Amino acid sequence: MVEIILKNLRKTFGEVIATDDVNMVLEDGKLSTLLGPSGCGKTTLLRLIAGFYVPDRGQIFFDDREITNVPPNLRNTGMCFQNYALWPHMTVFDNIGYGLKLKRVEGLKFTKSAIKSRVDEALELVRMEGLGHRTPHQLSGGQQQRVALARALVIQPDVLLLDEPLSNLDAKLRNEMREEILRIQGELGITTVYVTHDQIEALSISDMVAVMDLGYIQQYAPPREIYDKPQTLFVADFIGKCTFLDGEIASLGSELTVTLPDGQSVKGFSPVENYPFEVGEQVRCAVRPEDLHVQPTSGK
Repeated sequence: MVEIILKNLRKTFGEVIATDDVNMVLEDGKLSTLLGPSGCGKTTLLRLIAGFYVPDRGQIFFDDREITNVPPNLRNTGMCFQNYALWPHMTVFDNIGYGLKLKRVEGLKFTKSAIKSRVDEALELVRMEGLGHRTPHQLSGGQQQRVALARALVIQPDVLLLDEPLSNLDAKLRNEMREEILRIQGELGITTVYVTHDQIEALSISDMVAVMDLGYIQQYAPPREIYDKPQTLFVADFIGKCTFLDGEIASLGSELTVTLPDGQSVKGFSPVENYPFEVGEQVRCAVRPEDLHVQPTSGK
């Protein structure tokens, strides 16, 4: 498995900035999620990692190997697409084995028996044993996604890339496939990059989450930290439910005391350690519903 290092990445399409100033390290063997609304740049970033796009600026490394301009077929990545991208005229077995046949064309030695062994292992991994003879139209949506996942994994990639893999499934199947992806990623320990717009999905399966908006990484942190300590107003508003209260800092300390316009006060902390707040400074407080505690006034 590999560590993915992104340095100062920028990609534009005409005058549209798809992604910019991306600097982060996606850890070896971890599942990292790119989360954000439609058009935020998350799929563009995934395609930069895959090699489908070349950045206008910046560098991409797999460990210490720079792969910025390396073609996709030489990066040893496996990818699952939102629409599965299965060949409708091929059987499940042939869909899964297609990548191995391509590698044989490129000069690697994959005999028919070696391909059968690898495909059978992949079918077992995704719990599709005995269904290799079927064609995609004979499968449910969840089964088609399992086939797409098996096809991505059969080449034994260093990196697994998943682009909104569950968005076409109903709620029950999404939950089932989410558990399956977690199980498989855990068994293989493969470095995985997962794209989604679903907050619950991202927070429940990820080791690390990168929240994106307008092409920029707003915050990159573990799920709990993303929720508890959002570093921008966008992250606070996009993740979960949040109420915003404007006020003025009344006192400093381990907790900040903020006076609201109606004279009431709230206590809280800064998501940025050692930020130089000053008494009298105007701030905006982000309050999660579960953190709101109402106290009676004196005498009542």
